[in-house]
Amino acid sequence: MTREEAYQLAKSRFTNPNLFKHVLAVEAVMRGLAMHFGEDPERWGLAGLLHDLDYEETKETPERHTMVTEQILLERGFSDEEVLHAIKAHNNRVPRQTRMDKAIYATDPVTGLIVAAALMHPSRKLEQIDVPFILRRFKEKRFAAGANREQIRSCEELGLSLEEFLGIALKAMQGISAELGL
Repeated sequence: MTREEAYQLAKSRFTNPNLFKHVLAVEAVMRGLAMHFGEDPERWGLAGLLHDLDYEETKETPERHTMVTEQILLERGFSDEEVLHAIKAHNNRVPRQTRMDKAIYATDPVTGLIVAAALMHPSRKLEQIDVPFILRRFKEKRFAAGANREQIRSCEELGLSLEEFLGIALKAMQGISAELGL
């Protein structure tokens, strides 16, 4: 599956524009992490772009989340087992084994934390925030409460400190700030 095919598929699956922006952010961070680790940014990006295809359909039945995505992709002839495994791993459906699995697990919630940090800044722009700003927000339990801090901290499974991980994620999201509207 090409990036354009994945993009169109993802776009067709979301009625909520913020969910589509979320998968674009996860794609960007996954690409950034792939480049950092010398991995294939196309494959890692696909995992990010496709990871929540079934979210709107399964939000009332979270135990089905990612399983429906896997079916959607298999029906379209998608056969990259590592990407499929990573998609399932982001929602704890399968154990995190590969670097890609660990990356998407930590990346999923960090994008929400970074968006929330940008929105609370007076400029409401990603370019105006930095890692120390995000770290201060990270320590505030009530701030972006839905962004699971333990899941974000799992970046350490990748050998990255929280600061390094936030730096890679922020830079990647700043690179698509226009698409994110931030």
